[in-house]
Amino acid sequence: MSSNIIKSLWIIILASCLSFHAQGQDDMQTFRNFQFSFTRVSNAWMSYNDTLAKLFKSKGLQYPAKDIYIRSFKASNDMELWARDNDTEEYRLVKNYRICALSGIMGPKRIEGDRQVPEGLYFIDDFNPKSEFYLSMLLNYPNYSDMLLGNKQKPGGDIYIHGGCVTVGCMPLTDQVIQEFYVLCLNAKLNGLNYIPVHIFPARFNRAGLNYLGRSYRDDIEKQKFWVNLKASYDYFEKNHKLLPVMYNKEGKYVN
Repeated sequence: MSSNIIKSLWIIILASCLSFHAQGQDDMQTFRNFQFSFTRVSNAWMSYNDTLAKLFKSKGLQYPAKDIYIRSFKASNDMELWARDNDTEEYRLVKNYRICALSGIMGPKRIEGDRQVPEGLYFIDDFNPKSEFYLSMLLNYPNYSDMLLGNKQKPGGDIYIHGGCVTVGCMPLTDQVIQEFYVLCLNAKLNGLNYIPVHIFPARFNRAGLNYLGRSYRDDIEKQKFWVNLKASYDYFEKNHKLLPVMYNKEGKYVN
């Protein structure tokens, strides 16, 4: 192949990359403009953005966040916010939020209408600035594991982190708290983090949590098997303060 042909191919590839990048920037600007066209979002940003900037500065972290991770525990109604400045660093704990209501019991969501809060490894899939519950962020439930292990026809859906402090399977915060949390996650997305990981566990898999689950659900073999699989992701993060890519096997188990 001649040098002129190779040069022409590289020009075409470069032009395509630049075009794709420009389209991505346009799409993100459109997304930003849409979000801030809603008074709820713009008011939340004005109320909480400076507070968040001070919080991150106090933790020695950049803001808007480069990389955040959300970890939730149903048994204690906790939602932890972790962050780091780049993908080579360990995540650092920034803040603990309180989930203000919970429905269902410990265990994964398996069918529409079971009122269960899901358990598993998810990410924020959409931002809703006009939610009935003030502001909300959609999780990608059902994921591949849920679709294989849950009801094939009606696994359920529409699982959100939202305001309003009521739930039939979501993770609600108060209207005040959802404003801060929404701004935090929205800024992370606008800063290039397209998939914000949200991992939901029944409890912390420490001695106290394992004793609680073992005592309360010792006869539920299916849940015990699921939790053993989920615990591997929890253990990896506890040891390394980093995340592994979310992968599944053909049985719907998480592969670590």
